[in-house]
Amino acid sequence: MTAWMPQYQGKLNLGSAPAEEDRFPPFKGPCALEDDDFPFEAISQIAAVESWRKEINRPTYHIHKWWAHRLGTVFRAIVLGALTPSGTDVLEAFYRPVHLRNRVIFDPFMGSGTTIGETLKLGARAIGRDINPVAHFLVRNALAVHDRRAILETFQSIQNDVAETIKAYYKTKLKDGAQADVLYYFWVKQVECPNCSARVDLFATRIFARHAYAKRHPESQATCPSCGEVNPVDYDAHNAVCSGCSLAFDPQEGQAHGQKATCSECSHSFPIAKTVQEKNDPPAHRLYAKLVLLPDGRKQYMAVNESDQELYLKASEVLAQRSDAYPVVGLEPGYNTNQVLRYNYRYWHEMFNDRQLLCLSILAERIRKVPDPALKNLFTCLFSGALEFNNMFASYKGEGTGAVRHMFAHHILKPERIPLEANVWGTAKSSGSFMTMFEGRIRRALDYADNPFELRLTDSRRRRVTEKVYGLSEPLGSDIAADFDAFEKGKRVYLSCGDSSQTDLADGSVDAIISDPPFFDNVHYSQLADFFHVWQRHILDDQEQRLSRTTRSVAEVQNADADAFTQRLSKVWVEAHRVLADEGVLVFTYHHSRNEGWSSVLHAVMKAGFAVTAAHPIKAEMSVAMPKLQAKEPIDLDIILVCRKRSSLPSLQWNGDLWDTILPIVSEQVVRLRELRQKLSLNDVRIIVMAQLIRQLSRMRELKAALSLLQTSEPEIEDAIQNLHTPYCDNFEEANS
Repeated sequence: MTAWMPQYQGKLNLGSAPAEEDRFPPFKGPCALEDDDFPFEAISQIAAVESWRKEINRPTYHIHKWWAHRLGTVFRAIVLGALTPSGTDVLEAFYRPVHLRNRVIFDPFMGSGTTIGETLKLGARAIGRDINPVAHFLVRNALAVHDRRAILETFQSIQNDVAETIKAYYKTKLKDGAQADVLYYFWVKQVECPNCSARVDLFATRIFARHAYAKRHPESQATCPSCGEVNPVDYDAHNAVCSGCSLAFDPQEGQAHGQKATCSECSHSFPIAKTVQEKNDPPAHRLYAKLVLLPDGRKQYMAVNESDQELYLKASEVLAQRSDAYPVVGLEPGYNTNQVLRYNYRYWHEMFNDRQLLCLSILAERIRKVPDPALKNLFTCLFSGALEFNNMFASYKGEGTGAVRHMFAHHILKPERIPLEANVWGTAKSSGSFMTMFEGRIRRALDYADNPFELRLTDSRRRRVTEKVYGLSEPLGSDIAADFDAFEKGKRVYLSCGDSSQTDLADGSVDAIISDPPFFDNVHYSQLADFFHVWQRHILDDQEQRLSRTTRSVAEVQNADADAFTQRLSKVWVEAHRVLADEGVLVFTYHHSRNEGWSSVLHAVMKAGFAVTAAHPIKAEMSVAMPKLQAKEPIDLDIILVCRKRSSLPSLQWNGDLWDTILPIVSEQVVRLRELRQKLSLNDVRIIVMAQLIRQLSRMRELKAALSLLQTSEPEIEDAIQNLHTPYCDNFEEANS
């Protein structure tokens, strides 16, 4: 991450600057991405700014949740570098309206569609494929041709039909008898004490709401452990007196302490998870507070009252009378679902409360009635995205930021002890609602598709600012081919869903393959994507990719087992070798903190008939994310690996000078990043070293010998990492002290 946080300042529109489609005709020989001076450090700086607000800076790829959102800045630079000859000034071309006509790029792991979108913006043609139906569905919606007027009219029609019905379940009665909108309801999980059967609230602290920047805005909200009154307290206060019952209490003390809880009735301490597992049902919840939007526009935290309880009961009664209101689909065991199964969640719908299910069912039923298939798909996509913020696994981030922390903030299905229930339809001051997501996701994506922009960093009055540069790219929105034959006849985009080790593409039909394959890890996208998939099937017809109740597939590359990951990735790269032109490049981004992850990549690349010709560090996708904040040595970099067919390259041999070849390149890359004051963790240095090592080993004649040398190089690897990181770390701290 750069040492400064740029300010947005103005827009720059290049308008009708001359197209450069004739400047980069098809060529043979090395590409710009294989040059040692590829400007990875400058691109990383721009990408770092994009990563802070990806949903604003590249909204097209954020109309729906996906777990590996690539940075558009990085992939624009990769596409440019892959399709332009060695010696091209990629950074200069980045800010020119380049149009790479008739070049074809294929992404076999298209995910959220970044490669496809950036390819189309540069005027080239794109083929995307993903094994997961949710990924395929969101990219089709993101990149299809959309009628803005029809979209706005459809939203207005949906709003007219169901908004007031849904909002009626998010009302509260004030003390003067007036009604007001509820922005958020606050709930707490309860577990039955195994000693006395009393219900125990799983509060870690009585403070349930605080500002995102609490030191600057210390006022927080605490619920009284006796009467439930909401009391304003400082975020770090240890003494408070309830305004409702005059009880003195410590706001920092709750009944849940790590993995254990203590009963307030009998003082018995017990393990939470084990106690839950001994029951047959998921934990119960208690409604205790709300954030109200007063008629004068002010917000106020309040304890729940009798009318709130009655309204929730009414929602439960109405839900019970509806038929086929929501999908009833069981959870299957898996690494990312076992945690919730242990909490007795057996079905996906159990992650919602009755009011959420009722309001979502009303909205889903209305979307199902949209007559135009393209519009129905788009609003189903929006609905599906809203599910992420409207469930009992979401939580409260507080004032000063987007209030709702979505359920996948930890990249897992984590039972939330103090869940937040947002207003499903929403108000102008809501976060995570269907209405606000339409404004923030769909409208913003339409604007970007019509007039895409890039970010440019400039110096102004001794500070760095960011400009939005328009006029560089073609608008987004294409008639998507249904098969490769239609693509060959002239359509610019072909998207499909299925196993990328088996495609209908012709031999040698693509100029470059650019992708970000799934990592060798435990976050299985399909196990998480089923949360959305079951609702998409509920609204749309069960055909094509929605035939199955799950998005899981035995052909998925993503796997925690090294051998399975290697085998499946190899099959995809074998197919990539077949469809790639002989002079084309395979480019993919990757990082891993363990050597076995790099061994798998080396094995897959060589087995498929490729060798690595260049490796560049680049900004990874997340600047701020919970898994990164919790990691001891977080990885902030990816590696761009550029590969060519081995048949076109000579084999390499070393006479004891392997590390003499590697270390100068690694040192130079670290220095280039250091000059930008980029903080590098030990694992960041590790991936730079590993990338250059497998770059050399992939050119060996025998796969077995390359893998053996990688394994026996572990002492040299660790020495190189320590020797590079220690002085770098000392210099970084000194420069920023």
